[in-house]
Formats: sequence, C-alpha cells, structure tokens
Amino acid sequence: MSEVQVPRVLGRADRVQRAIRLEYFTIIYNITEGLVSVVLGGIASSVALIGFGLDSFVESFSGLVVLWRFRSEAQGESEYAALESRALRYVGWSFFLLSGYIVVESIRKLWLQQQPEPSPLGILLAVLSLIVMPVLARKKYNTGKQLQSSAMVGDSKQTLACSLLSIALLLGLSLNAAFDWWWAPIAGLAMVPWLLKEGQEALCGKACCD
Repeated sequence: MSEVQVPRVLGRADRVQRAIRLEYFTIIYNITEGLVSVVLGGIASSVALIGFGLDSFVESFSGLVVLWRFRSEAQGESEYAALESRALRYVGWSFFLLSGYIVVESIRKLWLQQQPEPSPLGILLAVLSLIVMPVLARKKYNTGKQLQSSAMVGDSKQTLACSLLSIALLLGLSLNAAFDWWWAPIAGLAMVPWLLKEGQEALCGKACCD
C-alpha cells in the first residue's frame, strides 16, 4: 500500500527565498527589456518605445528595493518592521517617479508630433511583455500576501503597471503601423491617477492609512 504524499507547507524562509528569486527575475528581465526597447526605439525614432524602455528601468528600481529588503531578512536581519517600512517608502516614491515620467513623455509626444517608423520587433517586445508581466505580477502579489509584505505587494502593482503600459505600447505601435496614429501611446495617461493613489498609500503605510 503506497503512502499518501502530503504536500510540504512552505515556511517563511522558503517564501523569502521565493520572493528573492522573483525579484531577481524582475530586475534581469526589466533591464534586458529596457535596453532592447531603447535600442529599437532609437532605430525606429519611436518615443513610445524609448519611453517604455525607461519605464522598465523604473520597475527595476522597485525590484532592487524589494530584493534588498528580503536579502537583508535572509541574511539574519530580524527587524522586519523597519525593513518593510523603509522598502515601502522607496516603492511609494517609484510610483510617483513613474507617473511623473508618463505625464512628461505624453506631453512631449504631443508637442513633437514625431512620426516614428513602424517597428515589428517593438510590437513583438510588447506582446512578450504582455505575456510575462501579468503572470509575474500575480506571483509577486501572492508571495507578498503570504509574507504580509506591503512592499512586495506594492512592487507587484508596479509590475502590473508595466503590463498595462505594454497594452498602451502595443496599441500605439500597431495603430501607428496601420493608420499612422502616432499619438495613440499617450493612452498611458489614464493610468496616472491610479499610480498616484498607489504611491500615496505606499508612502502612508497601512497603519497610517488605517
């Protein structure tokens, strides 16, 4: 008679290691995506692609903050509350940085009215990001909830923002290629109120907001 296999319940240390792996993946993926996007944007003279690449670097900053938070815990730092509070503040500021960047870039696009060249590789990059980012955001959100980490939950929303910007980029590049609608990527402006709200909540912290 075979023994029943009981699933192993992950302890906090295992979940911390999972958080670290997710953040390493976030940083490596976003830096790679950012560099590729900026290069493709330069080739196609596409402000939308260059802007998407710079957004990827902002996301990398948020990932670095949360990685630092959990690596500190893994290395024996026991002041979880202090680590969490500091990381949450940095994540909060990254929301404001991202929202400010979107506003500036959108105004710049309208002002310059620059007609970019069609970029099939840019469209492929947007599709890839649209596949990867929602899955990564969900994994980070679930892990953050399990660890009761507002910083990681906030970082998961940064990743979600990146996936929403991927939609704006995909629509913009596709509509530009099909109809010469160069202004379509400014749809990202619709995200700014949500980003500001998330940034304010992160800076305030759960205890303060409650």
